[in-house]
Amino acid sequence: MAISHRSRSTMLSRRALNRAFLARQLLLERVAHKPLDVIEHLVGLQAQAPQPPYVGLWTRIRDFVPHDLSQLLLDRSAVRIILMRSTVHLVSAADCLRLRPAVQPCLDRAVGPRGWRRLAGVEPGELAAHGRAWLDEEPRSAAELNQLLGKRWPDVDRPLLARALRAVVPMVQIPPRGLWGRSGRPVYATAETWLGAPLHPEPSLPSLVRRYLAAFGPASVADIQLWCGLTHLREIVEAERHELIRFTDENGTELFDLPDAPRPGPDADSPVRFLAEFDNAVLSHADRSRIIGVDDQKRIITKNALVLGTVLVDGFVSGLWRVENERKRSWLVITPFRPLSGTERGALTEEGGRLLRFMAPDADDQDVIIQADHASGGREDPRVD
Repeated sequence: MAISHRSRSTMLSRRALNRAFLARQLLLERVAHKPLDVIEHLVGLQAQAPQPPYVGLWTRIRDFVPHDLSQLLLDRSAVRIILMRSTVHLVSAADCLRLRPAVQPCLDRAVGPRGWRRLAGVEPGELAAHGRAWLDEEPRSAAELNQLLGKRWPDVDRPLLARALRAVVPMVQIPPRGLWGRSGRPVYATAETWLGAPLHPEPSLPSLVRRYLAAFGPASVADIQLWCGLTHLREIVEAERHELIRFTDENGTELFDLPDAPRPGPDADSPVRFLAEFDNAVLSHADRSRIIGVDDQKRIITKNALVLGTVLVDGFVSGLWRVENERKRSWLVITPFRPLSGTERGALTEEGGRLLRFMAPDADDQDVIIQADHASGGREDPRVD
């Protein structure tokens, strides 16, 4: 039974919170929406690597065609840019112009007062002016920008200087970076030049909060701040309190939500799903227990901060997945975190086969392999021969 949106003090069990969250993330049932609409609904997809956004849309959109996303990048309807949590996101052009100024304080903290002290003699305004001039002459790679930075400021910390440049200048990664089936080093242009429009002069934090709740709620203030990297948002939420509804989780934490957002009950069916590497579904809450157990959170992130592809069984992260290729052979390897029932194994094999056909359509030999040794926890997965 769905939970009434009129309730203002209802406690949401972990499963009820899970189902509400998965509904917002379009993970209970694939939708027939256009990719750009889904990208905007999700407030972007985290995109440190080119391929994960394609998998993220495939697992949410019925009959998703990867060319459709590539075309959005080519016609500049979508871009790749550093945004929330100072990480690369794929967002719509409109959201790029709205979100980049909204999350500027988060980007500023990536350098911070201590960083600017180490960059003695480098003024933020001068750095921004030089960076814009270089990028407006022509798009440039990171190596080219580093060379120019070194010539202008030869005696400062070069990696820190490059990080500061990304903070003071909104830089988008332009194609072919991010295209399906293509490779290429990141090459940058300014957002304003690439999109032919200025950044939004007055970003709305209340709107940002509402959009987060629409895609990630119900959620606490700490959840919202973790997702976007901003601080002091409680006053924003408090100002909107009369238009939001409130719940508590099993720990008594206050959660906020939009009145008309979907909240299916805890018994709603949740089919198996494969989440992409870096998927925001497992990264965007201070309390991630709504989708992944505390111990399992350590298993999905490598020592060099890569977030691995994960498997949802009954709505919760229950393992890892990866695709391996050898000549014309491709196989999907699933490493479960716990024993699986026969029904769960069958569902994973079926859905995994669809994922493998999407990711390796030209492979002559395809196979889905579910590893029996779940005790490894995905830390050292032996290669399957």
